Amino acid sequence: MEIKRLFDCIDHQLQHFPKPDMLTAKENGQWRSYSTQEVKEITDAFAAGLIELGVSGNDMSDEARDKIAIISNSRPEWIFTDVAVQQSGAVLVPVYPSTSPNELQFIFNDALIKYVCVSSKELFEKIQGIKPGVPSLKKIFSFDDVEGADHWSIVPALATDESRSRLTTIKNSISPEHLATIIYTSGTTGTPKGVMLSHKNIYTNVMFSKVSFPFIDAPHYKVLSFLPLNHIFEKCVTYIYLFSGNGIYYAESLDTIADNLKEVKPHMFTTVPRLLEKVYDRIMQKGNELKGIKKKLFFWAHSLADERNNSSSAGRVTGRRR
Repeated sequence: MEIKRLFDCIDHQLQHFPKPDMLTAKENGQWRSYSTQEVKEITDAFAAGLIELGVSGNDMSDEARDKIAIISNSRPEWIFTDVAVQQSGAVLVPVYPSTSPNELQFIFNDALIKYVCVSSKELFEKIQGIKPGVPSLKKIFSFDDVEGADHWSIVPALATDESRSRLTTIKNSISPEHLATIIYTSGTTGTPKGVMLSHKNIYTNVMFSKVSFPFIDAPHYKVLSFLPLNHIFEKCVTYIYLFSGNGIYYAESLDTIADNLKEVKPHMFTTVPRLLEKVYDRIMQKGNELKGIKKKLFFWAHSLADERNNSSSAGRVTGRRR
């Protein structure tokens, strides 16, 4: 199968390495896995449901294609939404959950957001607050069960034989140059700017990165994901995982990463320096809370690690001078 678009990752995985744990996350305190086949069924039905709602995007200019926003923590539903929106021909606009109401309203009006998926009651209420100021916004869907909100699962339930047939036609018509997502900047030096990225923009990065990573052709690998998916780094990494057949496990939160690492025992994960600094600070805080011999042993081990690190650094500097 020729890989052309980001959503081709599902058929690619089904053909080469179908998995029982394509996407996994905690639900009601227990790990719940979605197989490759389940993900295909869910995303196809979700996309067909969007078509039933009147979402459109094929055979249109980038500006005319419908825009759907997502504001959520990293979880399987994020991927379901991303793939379903891509397949419908519409454009996904991911937004940070911490974005202020004023910036949210600007982004939604700038992109002409038609629908939005949120993860929680807090985010549902935030969007409800700006909805009167966003004429294009028709409905808010929630991943969690939130009173007064439509659950996202009602969308795939709308799928009919006719919309599924239309979906096949639409998917076949989507080219690599088709606009896949608009990612907005933080707006620290003015109003947020939308960066328009096509399938080709992202999947060429994915394919070139894929051959450089240690997990190429390693579908037995498990990975832990905890960075925000609305950032292009984690989005690209996610598609590397999906095209490589790696099982993706989502951490419950940044505070549970250590526990989730013990539970999942992943082969790898991606992170950023600031997060590692936070983990280090938390470890040192725990060490300072210890008493007696435990505290002495902790700081003795820490000093040994410091010495080893310093001697290794010195060796590398000396080696370069030679």
